[in-house]
Amino acid sequence: MPRDLFGSPDPELWPVETTTKTGPAGARSGQVYSVTEVNALVRELLEGAMPPLWISGEVTGWRRYPSGHCYFTLRDESAQLRCVIFRSDASRLPADPEEGMEVRALGTITLYERRGDYQLVVREIEGEGAGGLWRLAFERLRDKLAAEGLLDPARKRPIPRFPKRIGVITSAAGAALHDILQILQRRAPWVRVTLIPAQVQGDGAAEDLARALERAATIEDLDLIIIGRGGGSVEDLWAFNEEVLARALAASTIPTISAVGHEIDLTIADLVADLRAPTPSAAAELAVPERNALEHLISDYARRLEGHIYRRISERRGEILLLGTGMNYALTRMVDRRDERLARLTGRLEALSPLSALRRGYAVPLGESGEILRGTTAFQIGEAFQLRLHDGRISCRTEEVMTEEIPGPAGEGSDD
Repeated sequence: MPRDLFGSPDPELWPVETTTKTGPAGARSGQVYSVTEVNALVRELLEGAMPPLWISGEVTGWRRYPSGHCYFTLRDESAQLRCVIFRSDASRLPADPEEGMEVRALGTITLYERRGDYQLVVREIEGEGAGGLWRLAFERLRDKLAAEGLLDPARKRPIPRFPKRIGVITSAAGAALHDILQILQRRAPWVRVTLIPAQVQGDGAAEDLARALERAATIEDLDLIIIGRGGGSVEDLWAFNEEVLARALAASTIPTISAVGHEIDLTIADLVADLRAPTPSAAAELAVPERNALEHLISDYARRLEGHIYRRISERRGEILLLGTGMNYALTRMVDRRDERLARLTGRLEALSPLSALRRGYAVPLGESGEILRGTTAFQIGEAFQLRLHDGRISCRTEEVMTEEIPGPAGEGSDD
C-alpha cells in the first residue's frame, strides 16, 4: 500500500483488526465489517490522505441536472475518473464544457459510499488553451447575438456630436468615474453629468447594470450614456459579457458608449453598444469635443457663413440690377400706353367741346344772363343778345325773327 496515500504501511496502524484465529473448518475468522462501514472508512482514508489536486483530462458525458449539480467524466488515453461539481461551484462557470474539451479540474478525491465508487469532487474547472471556458462562453453568446442582428453596425445609432447631458453607469467608488469626470470637465465644462451607480463585478452585477440602463432611460434630456469600469481579470469584467446586459444595451433608447477595462479587453457589451471606447478615459474623449477644437469649428463655421452671405449678396445684386432694368422698361411701356390713351381721350373731348365747333366758324347766341338761346322763340324783337365766337363776343339786337323748318333724318315724316 503506497505510503503517501494511506500513511504507514504497518498493518498494526491500520484501522482494521488483524488478529485472526482458525475455526473448525480451517477458515480464518476475525472482526466483521459491514459494507457501509468499509466504504465510510475508505472515504475517510481517501479524503484525509490526498490533498486537493489539479487533474487534466478530456471531458465526456457532461450533464447539468435541474438541481444545478453537474456530473461528467475525465479521461485520458488509458483511464477515466468520475467527477461531480455541485451547484454552488457550477453556478460560477462561465459556460459548460463541450464534449471532448481538454480541461483541468481542481478537486478532492472521495468515495461515493452508497455505490462504492470513488470520484473527484470538483471546485474549479479551467479550459486548456487560450481563454478556456471564458472564451467559449464569449464566443457562444457573440454568435447567438450576431445571428439575431444585435451586432450589426447598421443597427447602431450615431453618437450625438454636442451632448448637453451625459449619464455615466459605473461604480460610484471606482477610478473609472474619476477619470471620466476629470476629462469631461477639462474638455467640455458646460456638459451636465449624471451618475447612475451600479455594481460592476460579482454575482448580480450584470442584472444591476441592466437595471441602471433602464433607470437612465427615465432621466429627462439625457443625450448619451457611458457604461463601463476600469481594468481587471476576466472574472472581474465578466458582468459585461452576460446576455442580460447585452440585451439591455440593445434595447436602450439612448445612444451608448461602452468603456470596459483596457484596450486589449473586448467584451460583449463593447460589441452591442453603439460605440466602443478602449478605456473609460477614451470614452469621455469620444463623448465630447475638446474646447479648442470646438472653438476652431465655430470659427470655421463663421468663415463659411460669411462667405456664403457674400456670395448670396453678389448673386442678389445681379438679380436686383436685372430686376431694376426690367422695372424701368415696364414703367416706360406703361407710361407710353397711358399717354396714348390720354391723347385719344383728349381728342374725343376736343371733338365734343363747344369751343371746337366755334373754331370751325360757328357762333352761339347768349342771353343777358349768359344762357344759350336755342331757338327762334327765345328771341324778342328789339332785345339785345351776344354772339359767342371762338375768340370773343359780339353785342347784337334782334331786328327780325324768321322761322325755318329743318329737315329731319332721311325717311322721317314719310307716310309709308
